[in-house]
Amino acid sequence: MENEIIHENNKFYTVVEGLECHLEYKIKDDNSIVFYHTYVPPALRGRGLAMKIIREGLDYAKAQNMKFVPTCSAVRTFVRKYPEYEENVQ
Repeated sequence: MENEIIHENNKFYTVVEGLECHLEYKIKDDNSIVFYHTYVPPALRGRGLAMKIIREGLDYAKAQNMKFVPTCSAVRTFVRKYPEYEENVQ
């Protein structure tokens, strides 16, 4: 079953087996979005959850015509792997 990704309070997240996986961000004054923290609990790693959450966050930024700043290493790695997001990097 696919886990629902929820977007609220400057965070994209899902709960799996009672544990939260998330991507946190903040909006800058220039209306760009800074993705600064991704977390998946150790017990859930290796399932592609971070990838799903990061994709959701970057798709949101693109849909809002926002540039984004990938200060989180997981987001930077994701963008290198999926270059279709590079045009939105600030």
